[in-house]
Amino acid sequence: MEFRPTKASGIIYGLIMGIVIFGFCFWGIDFSLGPNDRTLKIMLYIPAYLFLFIYLVLVTGLFNMTYRVEEDGLLIKWGIARIKIAWDEISNINQITGKSNMSSLFGSSWYGYMIGLYTVNGIGAVRMFATFPEKGFIYLKTSRGFYGLTPADPKLIDIISERSGIYIDTVHMDELDPEIKGTSMQDDSFYRILLSLNIFFLCLFAAYLAIFFPGSGAPPFVVLLLVLAVALFFFSIGNAGRLYQFSQNGGYMLLLLGLAVTGIFLILSLSEISLR
Repeated sequence: MEFRPTKASGIIYGLIMGIVIFGFCFWGIDFSLGPNDRTLKIMLYIPAYLFLFIYLVLVTGLFNMTYRVEEDGLLIKWGIARIKIAWDEISNINQITGKSNMSSLFGSSWYGYMIGLYTVNGIGAVRMFATFPEKGFIYLKTSRGFYGLTPADPKLIDIISERSGIYIDTVHMDELDPEIKGTSMQDDSFYRILLSLNIFFLCLFAAYLAIFFPGSGAPPFVVLLLVLAVALFFFSIGNAGRLYQFSQNGGYMLLLLGLAVTGIFLILSLSEISLR
């Protein structure tokens, strides 16, 4: 018996974002650097192709992510990974409801998708194989580790309980002690402002390029700056989220650094208007 998570939104979002971001970055590197910049081009292509490979692995894993109930246990499938949890290895089953405060330890996520090792305040470390875990998830404590699952069919948790002989406990995250739950990035107004400013400056940079250099008339230098700004943006927001859970000020500083560098890139590119 196979159960699938609701993953259409995550797949569509992931494909669109991947095509737009990696498509622009590869085009920008090729456009900005000529034959005389071969060494720099290779240095930029190597991490770009590495991250593209990782991204394709993540998207492929989402395509075939399933939870299969078998006679001797639960099989979690993701990409080429197969994790088999025997029924007698399960010690606790929790139905997590409400909005959790989660942060990545070693994982990746976007709208409708979360994969990897995360920490959930009030619960602990969880290996997520999930879509939309912010709406609730199944938490399994086993001798092989702790797992977070989000099947589209709610019957899976009852089947796991029946096969393992473990009762289901419900944990309402909205009723958790605020000191234990902590402050979520999404609920931190200053963090949201800094994130919005990063997005605004990046969009402003792209709009400047489109308005003053329509078509393919943009100087290679400016295009390269925008490519670097895009790469810096994703580096900043990804690591700021991880750092935030350990140090809120550290998360703020990383977003401020990304904002400052993007602003400097934009100011440098403005000089191209007067030089035309």
